[in-house]
Amino acid sequence: MPRSSVPPFTSHAPPLGVLLRQYAAGSALTCVPVDQGLLNRGYRLATTRGDYFLKHHFDPETADPAAIARQHRATQRLADLGVPVAPPLPGRDGRTVAVVGGHAYALHPWIDGRHRHGGQLSTVQCGRLGALLGVVHASLERVMPTRCQAPGEQGGEGGEGRGEDGRRDDENAGRGRTAGPPQPTEPGGAAQRREAARGGAGAAHHCSAARRSGSTARNRATTPAEAAATAPGTHRPQHPRDPAQDPRPTAPDSTADTADPLPATAPSADPADTFALIDDLLAHVHRHRPTDAFDELARHRLLERRALLEQHADRRPPPGGSVGWVHGDFHPFNLLYKGDVPAAIVDWDRLGVRPRAEEAVRAAAIFFVRPAGTLDLPKARAYARAYRRTAGATPSELAAAVHRVWWERLNDFWMLRWHYERGDTRADSQFPAASALAVWWTREYDAVCEAFAA
Repeated sequence: MPRSSVPPFTSHAPPLGVLLRQYAAGSALTCVPVDQGLLNRGYRLATTRGDYFLKHHFDPETADPAAIARQHRATQRLADLGVPVAPPLPGRDGRTVAVVGGHAYALHPWIDGRHRHGGQLSTVQCGRLGALLGVVHASLERVMPTRCQAPGEQGGEGGEGRGEDGRRDDENAGRGRTAGPPQPTEPGGAAQRREAARGGAGAAHHCSAARRSGSTARNRATTPAEAAATAPGTHRPQHPRDPAQDPRPTAPDSTADTADPLPATAPSADPADTFALIDDLLAHVHRHRPTDAFDELARHRLLERRALLEQHADRRPPPGGSVGWVHGDFHPFNLLYKGDVPAAIVDWDRLGVRPRAEEAVRAAAIFFVRPAGTLDLPKARAYARAYRRTAGATPSELAAAVHRVWWERLNDFWMLRWHYERGDTRADSQFPAASALAVWWTREYDAVCEAFAA
């Protein structure tokens, strides 16, 4: 589950007088905090000229004005391609970031809509969701080009990747090693999927077979603009801007966005580090008094996870595959619907360069998780097929991403760390389903791979 879907602490009133003087947005009537969100603070602002979303970029890791401006340029370019986003409004000086008292703010049009979890979407709508994310990735590849990176080259934009949960991709990471070949007793299909996930010879075979069968969409993918225009459920948002007042570049040749190399992907989590973390968290649970139901569940899941890691430690994946610009935080609280149609993808704070297919799998694991900690695989299958078609991704790329995201979930304990190390209980309600998902995913590994790669 994403950290950014955790309700925030009480927000503080923004300096409306100073801010509104920088925008041609009228005088403030009401300003109400928006409940969802953790990394930053948001408000529904009603003025004499209409309704707006005021965003306070509060999180120190994402509050750099230059990075925010880059996000704003990206969303404007995506809007120009027809992707449903809500680009910020320019101030009187043409800039989209207002800095007041050392804090960065941005004003966006208010989008009337609601968040919808995967359980509220039909199978057809799940396909449209996958197509939408594929359009986002293909469109970002067009409007945010980067030069290719040589093997072993370090640095560059997004070099320290972060997933939707705000965690560094290399947290608890160590030196990677490739797991051995699958056991001879495995069925052929399962062995092939495992090799594809590990990036070994089986992955190349899987890719070749997909190309021969025509299952890969890379050869027939449309341009991002065509995909955005034809993907079901996507539309061009009506956020007109005045070029005379807004000098932001919309062409994809801005040196601020194109000079960075693609980063080397981080190694996957080292189980030795995870074992040490489990022992530390178990000590926290043991010291907590009085013991409550959360402590009992935490202890059970920690012991269960340790046993699973001991059993599957040889399946640690190598670094990830194809990287590109991604939203970085694609989940239900960052997508607004009007009826059955996506109205706006919001909160681009984690925009960066990371493995694209892994974002697709992570998003599915959030949208389609059930309360008992299982995935709705028929919906995930419809989503993944549509994603592969619009993003031009191969089945083997999705199979490898499934393996890496499964491994992340198996080694991830951020909710327990918040609870026991920080005394922050806002994520507690997400823990039962998230912790059960890692166990179920391990048991149903082949079925999950089949849903994403078939």
